[in-house]
Amino acid sequence: MAEFLLRYADPRGQMHEKVADAPTEREARERLAQQGYLVYSVRAKALGARLGAVGKRQKTVNLEKFLIFNQQFVTLVRAGLPILKGLDLLADRLTDEKLGRHIRAVRDEVKSGSVLSDAFGHQQVFPPIYVTSVLAGEKSGSLVEVLERYISYQRLTSSLRKKLLVSLLYPAVLTCLVICLIVFLVTYVVPNFAQLYNSMEAKLPAATQVLIAIGTTARTYVLAGLALTICAAIGAYFWSRREGSQERLDSIKMRIPLLGEVWTKYQVAQFSRVLGTLLVGGIPLVQALETSGRSLGTVLLKKALDRTAVLVREGKPLSASLETTGIVPDLAIDMMEVGESTGALPQMLSSVAEFYEEDVATRMTALLSLIEPAIMIFMGIFVAFVLVALYLPIFSLADSIH
Repeated sequence: MAEFLLRYADPRGQMHEKVADAPTEREARERLAQQGYLVYSVRAKALGARLGAVGKRQKTVNLEKFLIFNQQFVTLVRAGLPILKGLDLLADRLTDEKLGRHIRAVRDEVKSGSVLSDAFGHQQVFPPIYVTSVLAGEKSGSLVEVLERYISYQRLTSSLRKKLLVSLLYPAVLTCLVICLIVFLVTYVVPNFAQLYNSMEAKLPAATQVLIAIGTTARTYVLAGLALTICAAIGAYFWSRREGSQERLDSIKMRIPLLGEVWTKYQVAQFSRVLGTLLVGGIPLVQALETSGRSLGTVLLKKALDRTAVLVREGKPLSASLETTGIVPDLAIDMMEVGESTGALPQMLSSVAEFYEEDVATRMTALLSLIEPAIMIFMGIFVAFVLVALYLPIFSLADSIH
């Protein structure tokens, strides 16, 4: 007999965990299923302890290639092929070796008797929303429909993410070019003019003296400054990977003028999309909230959703529970409250996601239309200052000669 860590939901949607003895993992799962519970995960106790100690930021597969795999897998299953045969056909034909390795491991587990959701969950690289959706599809007998909903969800989120990245590309390139121009002027052009003026023993205006002092100092310490910048960036990267640091960064992002509101609405849109997808798939609300928290990239919202799940488990409505977090906008709370009162919460969550996704896209377009001219104006003012400060002594010398 082996010990297994069981995680399951009762008919009221409340989550439970316990350790039980069973000959195999499959038998432990079947015992709970026969009692009417929705089994979320069954793991060997030692494995469960190790997984609990793993850091929060785990490696994942390439989502675009994983989406292509799911499209092919759904097509094969809909055509009547058994799940194991479909995995066999796709496992050795994937172009992404990392994804192929994990799919082959899933196939081997299914072949040895594990259910599909457990096989995906044991890999620890697939999105939590996917594993939970597959579990719901197995329980309801509608795996194809559940996977199609996941594919639709992934397409929508990928489209929004790409749209935001494309809109940020031009300002990012422009900012890099401006920084390169400033470094070139300060570390190369200004010191050369300084040598010229030293040889002429000219009397320099205050602006020119300040600029030359900055330029000569920057040229002397440019390599040290570059090394310090790289070390600071590496240190900031590792610092930001800590959970406490991530929560602090999330709090800072929320308080940034203009951008903080956009960031918050984007996270709410992502959360609403994930939660709505899980509820449509038949996942209980508490379990769906916990999965939604693990699917998001923000620690602050994840902890808020954990507190929300506790309140919902105690019988409080979702809208009132989310309101206590102070993160979700009032409009989203009101829309969810209407969805709860009409029994159409999944549909209302989709509406919330669509509304805030469109709002985020509109606000980002407006902000970027202001950022680009601001960068150009700053660059023009800086270049004008450098030119005037450098050439002003030359004009003064020409006047003295006349």
